[in-house]
Amino acid sequence: MAELTGTLPMFLLIIVIMYFFMIRPQMKRQKQEKNFSANLKKGDRVVTKSGMHGKVLDFSEKLDAVIIETGAGKLTFDRASISVELSNKLNAPKEESKK
Repeated sequence: MAELTGTLPMFLLIIVIMYFFMIRPQMKRQKQEKNFSANLKKGDRVVTKSGMHGKVLDFSEKLDAVIIETGAGKLTFDRASISVELSNKLNAPKEESKK
């Protein structure tokens, strides 16, 4: 019985640590990606996860896709293929260099 009282709190501690360091951040990232995808609008500059840069021209609700204008022409991508991090970095205001 003495072994059980020592292992149970340790097991619970491991579960709590896994939640805060693995599960919770993943859920937060998924929510952020869903909001980003839902808030896309025509004219937004985006970057796909494969590195293709472009501007949103239109949406295809039937395919749940985004039509992007790139240097190569018009391309259709799934909404899930748009990178949140890279698109936010692309649209971030540029810092002025200090002289």
